[in-house]
Amino acid sequence: MSNTTNAEKLEQAYASVSDTYRGKTDDLYGACREMRNTTRVYEGDFIAKFLGVPTNAGQQAGTRPTYAVFQYQDVMNVLKDATNYTSGFILEGMGKVWDGLMILGMDGPAHRQVRNLLQPAFMPENVNKWRPKIERVVREDFLRPMLPKKKADLMDMGLHFPVRVMYALVGFPEDKPDEYNQYAAWALSMLAANQLDKAKAEEGRKIAAASVKALYDALMEQVKKRREEGATGDDLITRLMNAEYEGHKLDDHEVATFARSLLPAAGETTTRTFSAAMTFLLTIPGLIDRVRNDRSLVPKLIDEAVRFEPSSTFKVRETAADVEIGDVKIPKGSFVQCMVASANRDESAFENPDVFDIDRRQKPSFGFGFGPHMCIGQFVAKLELLCAINGILDLFPNIRLDPEQQAPKIEGAHLRGAKSVHVIWD
Repeated sequence: MSNTTNAEKLEQAYASVSDTYRGKTDDLYGACREMRNTTRVYEGDFIAKFLGVPTNAGQQAGTRPTYAVFQYQDVMNVLKDATNYTSGFILEGMGKVWDGLMILGMDGPAHRQVRNLLQPAFMPENVNKWRPKIERVVREDFLRPMLPKKKADLMDMGLHFPVRVMYALVGFPEDKPDEYNQYAAWALSMLAANQLDKAKAEEGRKIAAASVKALYDALMEQVKKRREEGATGDDLITRLMNAEYEGHKLDDHEVATFARSLLPAAGETTTRTFSAAMTFLLTIPGLIDRVRNDRSLVPKLIDEAVRFEPSSTFKVRETAADVEIGDVKIPKGSFVQCMVASANRDESAFENPDVFDIDRRQKPSFGFGFGPHMCIGQFVAKLELLCAINGILDLFPNIRLDPEQQAPKIEGAHLRGAKSVHVIWD
């Protein structure tokens, strides 16, 4: 095992997470449609019963009343109401190994303060300054070396380019890109604590704890280095060090810990969305020619991929008070499972929701979440995807699916994506 390269470690960690969340439903959207049309609120653990995957409630799942909602408006109402529907339970489950400093599991004023400190670094006007760097990495380090081969599995680069980009933006040294694969493998291994099987969960927690510490140490080294250099750069670590909100600044421990908590999703969800966007681009007749000739359609392609095939198919919240949805009374301390995959295809919100249509009128969907906990890195992810798709359309003449390989298939009950996207070009 000691001969395993960092790239292989990353691939193994990604495959392991994909396996954990593959689940057991062959017809996720059919199951959701049926519930949406017959059962406004499902009383019970829908995710465990129908999908067979863990949630970020960890081992608390199954220990308290659980409900699921499927309709667009219900999902939106839960996700935007951070007073009655909270996320602190995540710190009890997955967050136990995170020192409690995990933005995903924070509520109330503490969450607001941290969010306001972190948010400016991720707003479009700041993210767009990174565009030349992202384009250079994607084209020079990934796409151009592939050109002479005239064929590829796009997912070989699909896993690695978001990692390379994100870890450079965070502030790791750019002359050691192979180390990023190790960091990203650790980041994905942090998700190992999430297991349905109790025996596996114990082992998963050990792997997660070791990964959390290793990534923290690597980040802390960079934080100290920035501090010594006077914190003048444009990377994420430096931005966090210089961020200030209502007189509060982050100390070195907080900078390292928050930077770490942003990393597990940094590569993986972008990878899955890339796989979906490229699958639709290459399989829907005429779409690739339209998009190649009109690049203003690329952002629409990405947004529709996020609606149609969200990489994260559900979000879970805990009730902070007794609440009522429809005519169902839900007691305080219950879990509410928000079925994003269902809401994103709700007929009451989207016309012909089961059709992939980049011309549809834009409306919020929930692939990046919604409300106070909306994904803080979504603009980075969209910019990475934009640069990758434009690069492929610019550099690969007549790119098309490889007829000798299996067509891409998007799967997974949660964390959905295509394992491979085999293409050829002229």
